Amino acid sequence: MSGQEQKARFEIGMVGLGVMGRNLLLNMADHGFPVAGYDRDPEKVLSLKKEGQSHDVGGFGTVEEFVGSLKRPRAVMMLVPAGAAVDSVIEGLLPFLKQGDLIIDAGNSHFTDTNVRAKNLEAKGLLFLGVGVSGGEEGARHGPSIMPGGHRDAYERVRPILEAASAKVKGEPCVTYMGPGSAGHYVKMVHNGIEYALMQLISETYDIMKRGLGLDERELHEVYRGWNQGELGGYLMEITGDIFTRKDDQTGKPLIDVILGVARQKGTGMWTSESAMDLQVPTPTIDLAVAMRDLSVFAGERKRAHSVYSRPIKTVEGDRTLLKEKLSRGLLAATVIVYAQGMALLAVASKTYGYDLRLEDVSRIWRGGCIIRAALLEDIMGAFQTDKELPNLLLDPNLAKKIMGHQEDLRFVVETASRLGIPASGFMVSLGYFDAYRSEWSPANLIQAQRDYFGSHTYERIDEKGTFHTQWLKS
Repeated sequence: MSGQEQKARFEIGMVGLGVMGRNLLLNMADHGFPVAGYDRDPEKVLSLKKEGQSHDVGGFGTVEEFVGSLKRPRAVMMLVPAGAAVDSVIEGLLPFLKQGDLIIDAGNSHFTDTNVRAKNLEAKGLLFLGVGVSGGEEGARHGPSIMPGGHRDAYERVRPILEAASAKVKGEPCVTYMGPGSAGHYVKMVHNGIEYALMQLISETYDIMKRGLGLDERELHEVYRGWNQGELGGYLMEITGDIFTRKDDQTGKPLIDVILGVARQKGTGMWTSESAMDLQVPTPTIDLAVAMRDLSVFAGERKRAHSVYSRPIKTVEGDRTLLKEKLSRGLLAATVIVYAQGMALLAVASKTYGYDLRLEDVSRIWRGGCIIRAALLEDIMGAFQTDKELPNLLLDPNLAKKIMGHQEDLRFVVETASRLGIPASGFMVSLGYFDAYRSEWSPANLIQAQRDYFGSHTYERIDEKGTFHTQWLKS
């Protein structure tokens, strides 16, 4: 046995030893897997070796040494920024890989890029997995939700490692095979779109309680902590409560009060909206969340507009406790509506792109590790267990009861925010989607007539099949 072969003992390698890559690799090592890491930054390699010194962990500063340390057929995972960086890493790996080796992209790559990379690598005799990973730094270290897509055989090769490293709920690993091609990255993209919408809704409850009710940080903490113990329980609610307890080290003020009200984005929410529009699936709350992040960036213009359209924010008069209760119930209804939009998009994408997604499985692996994990996902998983072809969660009888029991609270929130002058666009759009979805009659007949009038685009009739055109200017 050659020296090179003797060194080839690691089960999986990681390219990119930033916080996410290093934490996920150390997570795998915690479960007894020999792992190797590579990064061009020697400080990151040293950090990996230091943190992994009690495990079988190797750190390398050259691609050749790194690849040579891996057992064949090799499995190389990347956690680098989406786009050109992924292609650059692949190009750097290719001279050292052999037929049958596996490359895993665990970053937030656009699903169309994943399709192209899989096709190109397959032509070279290499396997490729596009894997969504959610959970942030802590999740990567202690158990994320993992969404793999690509060749099933490739997934089976690394399944024991991914199952061991993933979060567990009721003893079940929060990872399973999503489907062929870019299925994993597509599911992660929609996960992030849902995340955008939920964060928008929670931020609107904060605005209503801060400016409408005048709650301070201590009171806000108590509200979100209480909500997290009930039906609204979930990771985003948990961290929201925690945020209001943190003081700024420099000023001693609540940290939230010194953070700029500008929220930028890295693209996954926008990609979700773009794909939804391509597939003609309405996801208005996700779209609105993307738009509101964009609007937040126009801080200078918003300041000018405030002086032009100045209208004092009114405060709530009457029972403050009642508003908090209605706000929590309205948020639950809006949350169901957001998940309904995201899952409806996954259902259509699955058929369009041949993913053959099992939405029951998607719901199951989202229950732990990921950013949008929430108690509500138990009900969502149950809905798809009952009806595997369910086109929209709003049609599930159990979830419909929740909506019907809370829809008046959602309306109350929208009415109250409008009266106070507090923007609650996420709630408004969610209610609008719900009312449009439940309405058997649609005013789109007028839109058909308008399009035919100005552009001869034709229309359909309720009493006869076919398309029709009217000469509207004739008397």
